[in-house]
Amino acid sequence: MRLMRVGAAGSERPVLRDADGGHYDLSALTDDLTPEFFAADGPARVAAAHRAGALPSIDVAGVRVAPPIARPGAVLCIGQNYAAHAAESGAEPPAEPILFYKGPNSLAGPGDDVVIPAGYEQTDWEVELGVVIGRRAHRLTPDDDPLAYVAGYVLSNDVSERAVQLGAAGGQWSKGKISPTFNPLGPWLVTADEVGDPQQLRLRSWVNGEPRQDSTSADMIFTVAEIVRHLSQYVALDPGDLVNTGTPQGVALSGRFPYLRAGDVMELEIEGLGRHRNRLVDA
Repeated sequence: MRLMRVGAAGSERPVLRDADGGHYDLSALTDDLTPEFFAADGPARVAAAHRAGALPSIDVAGVRVAPPIARPGAVLCIGQNYAAHAAESGAEPPAEPILFYKGPNSLAGPGDDVVIPAGYEQTDWEVELGVVIGRRAHRLTPDDDPLAYVAGYVLSNDVSERAVQLGAAGGQWSKGKISPTFNPLGPWLVTADEVGDPQQLRLRSWVNGEPRQDSTSADMIFTVAEIVRHLSQYVALDPGDLVNTGTPQGVALSGRFPYLRAGDVMELEIEGLGRHRNRLVDA
């Protein structure tokens, strides 16, 4: 099952996209795909309503596709979670997950423009598997299954300004990653039952049509389950929270590719989770 949001910024409506490519309005079930929706077992209620034929169809042709989650309480991110990316960054693979934060207002739709702030000259792309939490996960034990706390998965782009992240942020990576529009997301949230094993997904990216990243989530240093369990020891993961799980090799930080400039186009894809196409524009 694929959940999405469509409409102009500030006027989005929740939509179901089914396996046959049909779109169905969820407005009678929920105002939006908010943390409250996930906390109230929203995806299961949507599935039941669809099986009962209770959802009206909707035409979304030509309508903006928004980020598929609304107002997450937190956007938590894992750094250097692919060994080859850590190496191209000049770092040893981490002994435990590296955590940084992005703000909920960094989210953008899968076709929205990404705005480069004035003075930013080392803006980079990062295709990532995003994890959306379905129920509260706090202090999970070894007997708990972390994946049982996952509502679904989403294609995410952890856009980063490297000069700020690594050179002018006082060691605080978030400063280079938290600008508005620096996290395109979507087009859908694909529910966990449809994705299956999250460690068997192909991730790819292109800039101006030229290949950049091509890897699989099997190359993660820390799996999705390990990340959720680890984070839950320090923070309560709430329904609707987004966890970005790291990017594979092939970014501009490697020195093999130029950084992004206004007019460039990023395209990203994860197997089964859809595709982004975002143009870079100056502020």
